[in-house]
Amino acid sequence: MFYRIIYPLKDIFFGFNLFQYITFRSIIASGCSFFIFVLFYPKFVQYLIKRGLVESVKREKCEKLYKYHAHKEGVPTSGGILIIFSTVIATLVFGDVLNHYVQIALLAFLSLGALGYWDDISKIKNQKRGISRKSKILIQSLVGAIVGGYLYLRSDYSTVLEIPFLKDFVFNIGILYIFFVILVIVATSNAVNLTDGLDGLAVGSVIIAAIAFAIMAYLAGHFKLSHYLLISYVEGSGELAVFLSALVGACFGFLWYNAYPADIFMGDSGSMALGGAIATVAVVIKKELLLLIIGGLFVIETISVLIQVLSFKTRGKRVFYFAPIHHHFQIKGWAEPKIIVRFWIISILFALLSLLTLKLR
Repeated sequence: MFYRIIYPLKDIFFGFNLFQYITFRSIIASGCSFFIFVLFYPKFVQYLIKRGLVESVKREKCEKLYKYHAHKEGVPTSGGILIIFSTVIATLVFGDVLNHYVQIALLAFLSLGALGYWDDISKIKNQKRGISRKSKILIQSLVGAIVGGYLYLRSDYSTVLEIPFLKDFVFNIGILYIFFVILVIVATSNAVNLTDGLDGLAVGSVIIAAIAFAIMAYLAGHFKLSHYLLISYVEGSGELAVFLSALVGACFGFLWYNAYPADIFMGDSGSMALGGAIATVAVVIKKELLLLIIGGLFVIETISVLIQVLSFKTRGKRVFYFAPIHHHFQIKGWAEPKIIVRFWIISILFALLSLLTLKLR
């Protein structure tokens, strides 16, 4: 919005010409969202406490974990709302709000954030039960269907899937692409939610993944660079780099207060929205399968839960002390900060590997 107003002023002052560059606006958007988060944080925390949106860490059948998390009792939650607010404001100011890819990313981001907030509120009212799993998946699927359907119906958008590391191996899945998008958005949204169990773990991993995708969004939206790297050119998708940069800035603002020991938690309102945002960008820039590498840590966390559930149901035995796997290491005696930093390192390695795919084709 601000970008649309100020850029035409370049004829009056040459400095405004900088606003034509996505890289410049991405950096400014990141800083803007960070300061918005920090500015509104004190009042926002007061609002959360007033609404009774505070963490209750005691769970049935989780007594082993409680001793590690008892100190987190009463910490404000649903901090994801302020992440969303900061990201959206910075994107509206420095992004191209008329760009349809930015619009669809914001729609998914806001919709899943609203679903998460509903779940956070429900947990407070219903003593940690929240809304049903079926209801969550249904609404997440609806969001995925809207995103997938919108892209499928666009005449200038391809339903071809790229295979990481392979240059010429692509295939078109046609209308099945809508169902594939649903799967990507539902899976990623829930995977980030599962990862959100230690102070700063999820948000730090999201920052790393979002930076990697911001780079790829810029490349996908750049005609010459995309052709040089032999990746799909998606006209206009470069603006998603501004959106993701704003998201990164807001996440850094959140991490400022969420770093161990946390003063605030993001809640489902944050984890679902962040997962949905990353998934939507991955879909738009044709890096859906690469999400398995960039979000490798989220994949590991999810698989650990699936293995645990499957093993217990079929053999009556657990593979891990507790799942998701970050709790397994916690019960093994690893200090929480050590787990967090080591998992961040894993995320960085996955992100670097994903960037290598741009040349190893």
